[in-house]
Amino acid sequence: MSSAGRGSSAEATELRRASRRLALRFAALMVALIVVVGGVVFIVVIASQNESIRQSLIDAEHVDSPRDAAPGTYIAIVQGDGTQVSPNAPDGFPDQGAIAQVQRTGQAVETTGSFDGRQYAVRTDSDTGRVVQVAVDKRESQEELQRLAIAFGAAGLVAVIAAGFAAAWMARRAMRPMAQALALQRRFVMDASHELRTPLTLLSTRAQMLRRRLPTDGSDALATGVDEVVQDAKSLTEILDDLLIAADPRAVAENADVDLTALADDVVASARAEAADRGITITRAGAESAVVVSGARTALSRLMVAIVANALDHARGAITVDVTASGADAVIRVGDDGPGFPADLQEHAFDRFAGTRTSTSAPEDGSRHYGLGLALVAEVAARHGGTVGIDRSTAGGAEVVVRLPLIGTT
Repeated sequence: MSSAGRGSSAEATELRRASRRLALRFAALMVALIVVVGGVVFIVVIASQNESIRQSLIDAEHVDSPRDAAPGTYIAIVQGDGTQVSPNAPDGFPDQGAIAQVQRTGQAVETTGSFDGRQYAVRTDSDTGRVVQVAVDKRESQEELQRLAIAFGAAGLVAVIAAGFAAAWMARRAMRPMAQALALQRRFVMDASHELRTPLTLLSTRAQMLRRRLPTDGSDALATGVDEVVQDAKSLTEILDDLLIAADPRAVAENADVDLTALADDVVASARAEAADRGITITRAGAESAVVVSGARTALSRLMVAIVANALDHARGAITVDVTASGADAVIRVGDDGPGFPADLQEHAFDRFAGTRTSTSAPEDGSRHYGLGLALVAEVAARHGGTVGIDRSTAGGAEVVVRLPLIGTT
């Protein structure tokens, strides 16, 4: 499949994922809103029911005979030595304990009683020389609450489903232009990088051929100029490599088992010549056995090269490259004895085009490292499920720390 085809497929996948995320969040918001509104409604309804029941209890106290009680209401009147009770009253009614308490204190008592397996609101009070106890069946109120809960649940379910579909549809419409613009930008960067690679390769090759053909007793300025052209072509090629890696952070490369120990050895060996020219010693520390992660070797190599390049630009005389296994992580530490990161830069050190530390070792001819630097490190680490950070090195400078999920150690 072509890169454009892969890009289109990736954009469509990203759009679907974003739409689903937005739909789920909107649905969750709707659920929370329904729960809050439903809770408020239930509180209001319950308060209204309780007030209605209480008023029914008070009104029923003034009836002349228990036979005059409304349906669902039962009355017991205790006067003198006699007790009158509504016909068909449930077993256990009246509550003799409440009656005795009112007779003793003269104060009304409101309780919830259970008679024949049903819940009743019960009020016992004294009235003109008699004690009246009224019980109102709460079943009707409970059934009303159940009907209300079912109605809210059904309406809420329909609302959540409708809101989810509507949110997904609106998200796709809203995000499609942005996704297309990002895809166009990524394709432009990738196409431009590929187009520039060929002339840069030719420029570097011709400059190297010219350098070999220069007489050994020729002008030092001319030889230096040609060397600078070779170095600048190399730097531009590295920038293109960085752009290709960073152009699409969702791009999925073929993953393989990568030994970070061997990779660090290769990077350190490649950097030793430049370090020697700057009077810097690179020390390879850490594990000698394999520390293996799953990832794209090219991208991880660029990650390590970018960290070492950053250290080369700021070290005064020493750099340490350390690869170890710590728990479930492979840990890459590259420390230097440079000035370290200013406090105001540490939070943004891994942002693209962020400022850098004061360089202490970059050569005067300007052949220092360029590119996306630590921003590339952060993107590659994130793509491999890892993290990046900055510590203080034992030499007093900065230490860039990368943690990647570990496959195993041997």
